[in-house]
Amino acid sequence: MHQTIPLFPLSNGLFPDGILHLQIFEVRYLDLIKKCHQQQLPFGVAWIQNGSEVQVPGQVPLLHGVGCMAHIRRFEQVQPTFFRVVCQGGLRFQLHDVHPGPYGVWQGSITYLPQDPETEVPPSLQAHADRLGKVIATAQQQGVRDKLPFFAPYHLDQCGWLANRYAEALPLSAVVKLQLLSELDPLERLKSVIRIMRDDGMA
Repeated sequence: MHQTIPLFPLSNGLFPDGILHLQIFEVRYLDLIKKCHQQQLPFGVAWIQNGSEVQVPGQVPLLHGVGCMAHIRRFEQVQPTFFRVVCQGGLRFQLHDVHPGPYGVWQGSITYLPQDPETEVPPSLQAHADRLGKVIATAQQQGVRDKLPFFAPYHLDQCGWLANRYAEALPLSAVVKLQLLSELDPLERLKSVIRIMRDDGMA
C-alpha cells in the first residue's frame, strides 16, 4: 500500500542508522522541520538525480527511486528562520511518484522497503568489522564518540549495519551508493562494498 510523505531532496542521501546534519533556512522547510520535531514525525530524504537542493522557480527536481526516512534526534533553533538539526536514518523506501505539496515541499508516494534481517558478519569478512571497531574504540578513548558519523548502538556483528557505515563513508557516486542502498540482502551489500574497496585499493 502506498503512503504519502514529505520529501527533502539532497544530492547526497542517507542510509539507515546514519547521521544527517542539516541547516534549515528555506521557508518551505522551516515549517516542515518544526512540525516533524514537535510531532516526532520522520520525513523522507530523496536523492537528487537532476536538479538543485535549493528551490528554483519552475524547476522540478528529478529524484532517484530509493530513499531513506530521517528521524530528528537533535533540534536547535539558532534564529527564528534558521534551524540546525541532526537526523538518524530509518527505513528505506521506494519512491513511486512526486507531486507538489504545501509551502512548496515535495510529497512522495512511497512503499517501505523491508528492514534488514539479522545477518551476522561471516568470519571471512570479520577483519572489516574489526577495522571499524578500532575506529569506534579510539573515539571512545579520546572522548570524541559524539563526533562519529553514526549513532550507537554499534552493530558490528551485523552485515547490514556494517555495510551501511562503509557505504556512506566511502567517496562513491550517488548511483553506486543507491545501488548499495537498494540491495535487500545485507550480506550481498557488504560483499559489494568490500569488492568496491578492494578494486579502488581501499581494502
